[in-house]
Amino acid sequence: MEKFIVTPKEDKSVTMTIRIDRSLQEEYNNLAVKTNRSRNELISMALKYALDHMEVKDE
Repeated sequence: MEKFIVTPKEDKSVTMTIRIDRSLQEEYNNLAVKTNRSRNELISMALKYALDHMEVKDE
């Protein structure tokens, strides 16, 4: 019989504290309920999208 092999999970996440408007938090809470995703997952997706589509202009 083959062995059940478990390898260590690579943890790439970090904990970060931010301050946001209460209304923005409520929008993410509502979106989390609608999509069955965690608020954390949605915010992480939004941050990644913003970085991927951001353009920085020199003044």
